[in-house]
Order: sequence, then structure tokens, then C-alpha cells
Amino acid sequence: MRNNSMEKKVDVTLESMLKILDYSSDEIFVLNSEKQIVYVNRNCEKHYGLKQDEILGKYNHELYEQGYWKPSIVPDVFERKEPVHLKQQTYIGAELLTTAIPILNDDHEIEYVFITSTELNNFKRLIEKKSLIEEITEKEESHSNFITNSPKVGKIIEFSNKVAPTDSTILIQGESGTGKGVLAYYLHQISHRKSGPFLTVNCAAIPEDLLESELFGYTGGAFTGANKEGKTGLFEAANNGTIFLDEIGELALSLQAKVLGVIQDKQFIPIGSSESKKVDIRIIAATNQNLLEMVRNKRFREDLFYRLNVIDVHMPPLRERSEDIIPLTYSFLNKFNEKYNTNKVISPSCLDVLYYYSWPGNIRQLENLIERLVIVGGSIIQIDDLPQVIQDQVKDIPQLIHPNSLDCALEETTRTLVRRSYDKNQSSRAVAKDLDISQSRASRLIREHCQDLLPEK
Repeated sequence: MRNNSMEKKVDVTLESMLKILDYSSDEIFVLNSEKQIVYVNRNCEKHYGLKQDEILGKYNHELYEQGYWKPSIVPDVFERKEPVHLKQQTYIGAELLTTAIPILNDDHEIEYVFITSTELNNFKRLIEKKSLIEEITEKEESHSNFITNSPKVGKIIEFSNKVAPTDSTILIQGESGTGKGVLAYYLHQISHRKSGPFLTVNCAAIPEDLLESELFGYTGGAFTGANKEGKTGLFEAANNGTIFLDEIGELALSLQAKVLGVIQDKQFIPIGSSESKKVDIRIIAATNQNLLEMVRNKRFREDLFYRLNVIDVHMPPLRERSEDIIPLTYSFLNKFNEKYNTNKVISPSCLDVLYYYSWPGNIRQLENLIERLVIVGGSIIQIDDLPQVIQDQVKDIPQLIHPNSLDCALEETTRTLVRRSYDKNQSSRAVAKDLDISQSRASRLIREHCQDLLPEK
């Protein structure tokens, strides 16, 4: 007697199958014979901060050369034409165990490559022995780990690559929490001083009466309470390296003249000494204040300002680089999952809320929030886990998170895409090309959705 259940035909549409693959706990990539990405599931967003439509159609080497992962598994599988296993790391900090399987045609040529990636932390939980992990070959390749998908920040990185090899003083300006310290360290790491020290001084955190001795050091017995053996100052300790003067706008006027001397002459006199010391250092300063306005108000030395402002860089706030919210979120999620030995995930609706929030505290606020959510949130972080202040701001635009009609969803999606494209391209012709629409339609949509972004007439 036949089993009737075996005779039943199961119909699964392509749309249903793709939806099922999106629920896979593994990342799935499919390349064609030209190494072009023809399919990727939603886990790419978790690993690279990129949405599916930002990856589909691109060639594997394009994303690899931009540093989204290292090393690349593709050359090996195309050369060997057999399954390859490799340990990889994404630029937002996820460690992956990746397997690439070639699909060959009748002529034994590669037609497709099927690639799956499992997060290594998850994989370690599934196996008792670590021998397989230890046997995986990891190729050493060096490139930047600066986390960004923003064209604005991309230009800053390009500019940094040009100025880093010099010894010119750099002034980084921007709101608190925008990553000025990260950029300063990046500049040091790609300079010829990378093997030397990198010291950070928060000019706002150290009391004025202590900051001078911290910066310049002192001789034994220079003042009451001084160490009888004296103390090496931070300028001297940073010799052959870089010193980062954060919150330089908080530096007292009495110290500004002495710092100016270090910048000009690369020498200084420790407190209590009569002999000057020479140093070979690069100075990078940062501030969230308007130093030029402070110069006008006699609160900052004009000569010091121009000495610091040889090369200036402005870090944009997070609200102006929304492309970075998703990759930064997952980077911090990886960081704190590892720190607290958890495996929390974030729901798509919660991620939408984070994307549309204005982030007045910038990246630092986002990092602190993710740490809190990993500690107090459930296994799946939901909107209800967010602080009330964030929920209150986004509740005014509920259609972004929970569209109540198809027309509403389409309208808001159109508005978001047009505004993002115009903010990046600044012309109707470029928007038309970017969105694959006619220029007349692009012009109409820009007038409709981007009035606040248009230049004043």
C-alpha cells in the first residue's frame, strides 16, 4: 500500500522560497561564473550593514576591495573548483565561518558558487571540539576597519589617506560623539608614526592646575607635593608618535601659549627646570566648539588657532550619515554580545526605529544604547525595549515603522529614497540616474519631497 503523503505534490513559489531563505540563521551568497552576486539573503544587513538591493548585481571584488570582509574565499574556490572553508572577519566586527561550494556544469566549469557564512560564536556553541576552527586557514590582509557606508565619511577617509603621511597639525571639528577620537587614531595608524605611541589628553577632564604638569612634566621638588623623582610629561612620552588633544577649546589661556610653543618649536621646558626638551611628535586636536568664535571673544588665542588649523576636518553628525546607523548598530551588537557572552538579535522593526531617530548624542549615544539593550533586552530586542524618549520621537511617524496601507508605505518609501538620493547627488539629473527614472519625474519628486534641502533662491 502506497503512502498517500508521498504522492502529494508540494508547490513552493520562487517568492516563497526567497522569503524562507531570508529566515536562515546563516548568510547565503550566490555568485555566477563572472563572480557577480545574483542572490543574497537578509543576513548581509547584519554582517555588513548593507541592504540586499545594495549588494545584488555587484561583483564580489567590488565589496571586498571596499573592505567589507577579509580575506576573500572566492579566488580559492575558482582556482580549486572544490568546496573551500575559511574564517573571515567583517568590517563591523563579526567573525564568520564561511563555506564556498562550486556548482559545475557538464564541462567541469564553474556555473555558480554557493556561499554560506555562520557566525563563529554560534558555531563554537554547536561543536565540542575546536580542531576544525584551528585548522581553518586565515590569510593576513591589512586594510582599514573604519566602519562607514556614508559617502561623506568616505571622502574624509580619502582626505585622511592623503594627509596622514605628513607631520602637519590637524584640527578635527564636530559635535560630541561623532567619532573625532576614532579618526585621530586612524590618522595615526596609517602614518609613518604608527609604531610610536598614541596618547590622548582630554583637556576638559583634567583640572587646570594638574593639566600643565601632565602635559609638560616636572622636575623633582618643583612644587609642594611633587614626586621627588620628577615626572615625565605627555608631550615627552609621545615622542616619535602622536598626541591627541581632545576638547582643545577647554584649554586655559595660560596653557595655550605653552602649547603653541610646542607646536612651533617642538620643544618645551618642564615645570621647575631651566633646560628645554626637544620632541618629535605630531599633534592632532579636536573640539566641538566654534574656535573662531572663541577667538573673536578673546577666549582662544588667534595664533594657536591658526597653528592648529593647518589641516581641518569636520566630522558630520550621525543624523547626516544615516547610512552608518545599521552597520554601527550591528558592530556594537557584536561587541557587547561578546563582552557579556550573549547572543542577542535586534528585530527589523526596532532597527527601523533606530534608523529614523535623530541621535542628538551621535555615535556615542548609539553605542551606549546598544550596550544597555544587550544587558536588559530580551533575546530579540524589540521596540518596547527602547528608551521612552526614542519611542516618543518616532511615534510621530508611525507609517515608517508600521504602514497602515500600501499607498502609505509606497509614499514614504518614495520620499525616503528621493531625499537620500538628492542629499547625496544634489541634482535632478544625478537623482534620475540613481533611481532609474526620467529627469522630469526626478525634478517633480525633488520639488515634492526635498523643499527643505533645496538651495535658497
